[in-house]
Amino acid sequence: MEAGIVGLPNVGKSTLFNALTCSTAAQSANYPFCTIEPNEGVVSVPDERLHRITKWIPPQKVIPAALKLVDIAGIVKGASEGEGLGNKFLSHIREVDAILQVVRCFVDDDITHVGGGVNPLSDIETIETELMLSDMQTLENSLPKAQRSAKSGDKEARLRATVMEKCQEWINSGKPLRTCDFSEDEKTVVSAIGLMTAKPVLFVANVAEDDLDGQGQLVQQVRDYAATNGASVVPICARLEAELAELDEADRNEMLLSVGLKEPGLGPLARATYRTLGLQSYFTAGEKEVRAWTIPIGATAPQAAGVIHSDFERGFIRCEVYTLEDLETYKSEKEIRAAGKLRVEGKSYVMQDGDICHFLFNV
Repeated sequence: MEAGIVGLPNVGKSTLFNALTCSTAAQSANYPFCTIEPNEGVVSVPDERLHRITKWIPPQKVIPAALKLVDIAGIVKGASEGEGLGNKFLSHIREVDAILQVVRCFVDDDITHVGGGVNPLSDIETIETELMLSDMQTLENSLPKAQRSAKSGDKEARLRATVMEKCQEWINSGKPLRTCDFSEDEKTVVSAIGLMTAKPVLFVANVAEDDLDGQGQLVQQVRDYAATNGASVVPICARLEAELAELDEADRNEMLLSVGLKEPGLGPLARATYRTLGLQSYFTAGEKEVRAWTIPIGATAPQAAGVIHSDFERGFIRCEVYTLEDLETYKSEKEIRAAGKLRVEGKSYVMQDGDICHFLFNV
């Protein structure tokens, strides 16, 4: 699963991407389109539960969950018609699973704003409009063929045409597809078509260093918009994150303490991105490693086992499960088992966030 960082030029996308991925690339110039190809980076998802597990099960190594981020060049008004760098970058958005839209929520006369002034809602509207126009074009180009195929009577072809007609009607009403109610079968069709406004969105409010909690009026405008459009907001200061990324751990902790933060912005951003993507983590723990594994919310035990290896899912027998709270209460797996707290779950078990597991399988 991957998330694409998008936004207008000069809102802090690349600064944020470089800081989050600890990129050593030179600082981007202060002008539009400095990102010519989408940069990709894999970041670890901070999870304090890993460290709590290792207190009682000391491993040789700790492996956190990972999140792939893609830095996509700035979009401008008219991109869907080829303005700026146009459809080339809209196609990059089509390939990601979720959109992290960076919105500038600070005023700085030294940093040019492509719109002439800082206006978060106008920025959001520009991006949303271009994505909707692009989806309109996709549907207009593809729907006639889908409707012809549906006449054959094929069930899947009829469903595809029906879903595309539903999407077209919704888009033409001026609303993004993520706010439309789809059945699970319809969601599969929408995903296959690659419609961008159907992708979940997380708004990243790039704030000034004197508004790290995002309590300012500009951020509140973004929160109000997000609340009515099925999205969430994470305030983060890209400039501060860039400074933190250059420090060693001791100096970084000192700076965080001085500005009243408990952790760098990657933590809340990664966790919010996880939720936006509909993901959760479970853990495996032993002497060799303590590791977080990423699964969709609602995954069954065999599906979770398959993330480790396909043989685990194919030959799944059962899953032994306990919680972090059990481990902290009884201090070891042996004592958890002796207390009767080690659960044995079968193929129908739906995994819970934070489960600690052993899978038994036979191939």
